Amino acid sequence: MYKKMKEYVAEFTDQLNASLDIASEFEWKNIPDFDNILICGLGGSGIGGTILSNLIDDHCSVPIVSSKDYSIPGFVGENTLVIACSYSGNTEETLEALNEAVIRQAHIACISSGGALAAAAADRNWPIIELPGGIPPRAALAYSLIQLFKLASVLELTSEDWEEEVRNAIKYLDEHDDQISTTARQLAESMSAKTPVIYSSGWLEGVAVRWQQQINENSKKLAWTNVYPEMNHNELVGWRNENHDLAVVFLTSNFDHDRVVRRMELTESVYVKYTPHIHHCKAEGDSMIEQALYLIHLGDWMTVHMADITGADAIEVDVIDWMKGELAG
Repeated sequence: MYKKMKEYVAEFTDQLNASLDIASEFEWKNIPDFDNILICGLGGSGIGGTILSNLIDDHCSVPIVSSKDYSIPGFVGENTLVIACSYSGNTEETLEALNEAVIRQAHIACISSGGALAAAAADRNWPIIELPGGIPPRAALAYSLIQLFKLASVLELTSEDWEEEVRNAIKYLDEHDDQISTTARQLAESMSAKTPVIYSSGWLEGVAVRWQQQINENSKKLAWTNVYPEMNHNELVGWRNENHDLAVVFLTSNFDHDRVVRRMELTESVYVKYTPHIHHCKAEGDSMIEQALYLIHLGDWMTVHMADITGADAIEVDVIDWMKGELAG
């Protein structure tokens, strides 16, 4: 039996600390040579891959691609490292993609709490970081994201400062959690009867998608997201009709490109013609990792507060369970 989603959100920093402990125990001997990385995962198990690649893209020496499908890209082969992420270990899309990666003789590493994925890792002697089980996958983001950073660190693909930056984020979030929750509730109150439209810079794309996913699953609402500067080349034109049912949320950072900042300022002058509901959520922290974790936590709090306001059950995902049952039948 799951706890209330609000309790999982409140435990975010505890989970980050526990994740660092798990990461400290992982060793990978005989690391293979590889030219590229594919991270396979969906939903709450997959968003960590997108966030990781966003955060290390500017200094990572090999390309990282996130795959959220049954199939895998054509480039995957014996020079590819495939990281399979499935919290339950039974995500059918990830398992089928993994089977294809094995056929193509890719190198494999796994992150899971058990299931068929953990069994396959044990059978084939693949490196695996095992996570604690028994919580909704979307509530386990700290576990999966930190283990992805651990793998990136072991593979020398990210800064050695990543762990210190996570600890800095934990300290800040612990010291300001009441304030973050209050800010999140105010945002939820202003948007509970609206459709959220979440915009961010490209490096925060994964975080913005996390907001959308949490609004979908926790708040039981539709939402959409897009990134700058891409949305200036298409979606901007769609802002043409007055619609007070839309609420725009800007996720912003001092790491945003100067031209992106200017683009956001200009496009806001367009949005206000069609909706008065515009909000700015500025990331807090000294590094990209710290700021991403801050915005993730703010968004998670916002979605559970929104569920409280609308009377939604933030835990249940009955329609997803129904879909899985139909597919299995």
